[in-house]
Amino acid sequence: MKKVLILGVNGFIGHHLSKRILETTDWEVYGMDMQTDRLGDLVEHERMHFFEGDITINKEWVEYHVRKCDVILPLVAIATPATYVKQPLRVFELDFEANLPIVRSAVKYGKHLVFPSTSEVYGMSPDAEFDPEASPLTYGPINKPRWIYACSKQLMDRVIWGYGMEGLNFTLFRPFNWIGPGLDSIYTPKEGSSRVVTQFLGNIVRGRNISLVDGGQQKRAFTDIDDGISALMKIIENKDGIATGKIYNIGNPSNNFSVRELADMMLKLAREIPEYAESAGGVQLVETSSGAYYGEGYQDVQNRVPKITNTMDELGWKPVSTMDVVLRKIFEAYRGQVAEARALVD
Repeated sequence: MKKVLILGVNGFIGHHLSKRILETTDWEVYGMDMQTDRLGDLVEHERMHFFEGDITINKEWVEYHVRKCDVILPLVAIATPATYVKQPLRVFELDFEANLPIVRSAVKYGKHLVFPSTSEVYGMSPDAEFDPEASPLTYGPINKPRWIYACSKQLMDRVIWGYGMEGLNFTLFRPFNWIGPGLDSIYTPKEGSSRVVTQFLGNIVRGRNISLVDGGQQKRAFTDIDDGISALMKIIENKDGIATGKIYNIGNPSNNFSVRELADMMLKLAREIPEYAESAGGVQLVETSSGAYYGEGYQDVQNRVPKITNTMDELGWKPVSTMDVVLRKIFEAYRGQVAEARALVD
C-alpha cells in the first residue's frame, strides 16, 4: 500500500490524481493545499489525509510527510502566462525556490520524486516534435519575462537530474496542455488570468468576444486530463523501477490544433448545447496582439508537439481521447454553473 504525498492537492492535476488513486487503488493520499474547493467530498475519504497549509510556511509538516510517504509529487506552481509577464519574481520564488527544499528532502529520505516539468521547457525549439532526450531548449531574450517559468522549470529539471546522478529515484513528467473540468475557474472574467480553454469557455458563457492573440495561429497538442492521469498512475506505480531516472512527455500529438481552431470548435459545440447556445450566438472572434493581451514581455511558441514514443513503450500507455470528446466533457462539467458565471462583470 503506497503512501503518496501530493503538495498542491487541490490543483488541477492534484484533485484529478487524488480521485483516481482513491477510486482505483488501495494507496493512501497525504495532501496539502490552501483550499479544498476542487476536492469536494474527497477530503472526507478514509484514505485521504488533507492538511490546509502553504509549502512556504508549513515546512516542518512537508518534511515530516516526505519522510513518511513513498512517492512525492510537488505540484505547487504558478502556471498562467499573464503572471510570468507581470510578476516574474513571484513565479521564480514559488516554482523554483519553494520547491527546492522539497526536492532535497526527497533526496535526504530516499523517496521516489515525481516532479512536474512542463512542455514549456522546450521553449521555441525548432524541432517538429519535442524529444525529451534530444531536443534543444530555446528561449527568448531576457527582456521577455514570459520565459522565467520555462527557465525555472528547466533549472529544476537539471538539479533533479544532478541528484539522480547521485542516487535520487526520480521521474520528470512534462504535461502538454492537459485540459478538462477544473482547469481554472470560469468565474474569472479578466483576460489572461486563466488558461486558454477556460478563458474561452468563460467568454462564451458571458457572451463576450474571444480574443485571439496574434491571430490564434499558434498550435498546441491538447491532452485529456484523464489520459494524463493514466500515465501519471503508471509512473507512481513504477513497476520494476521502469520510470526511475526518466523524463516523459505526456501529451496527445493527434490533438494538435491552433488556438483559432480551438475557439471555432468550442463555439460550434456551445451552439449545440441549450445552456450555452444563447450566449454563444453573439460571440465573435477578434484578433489582438500579444503585447496588448499579456504585456510587452510576452513571446510565444508556434508549435508544441510531444514525442511520446518512450512514454508509450515504457509505461504501456497511450492517449485515447479525441478533441471532441474532451471538449464535450468540459462543457458538460460546467453546465450547472452557467447562470452564476454569466452574472459576472469585469
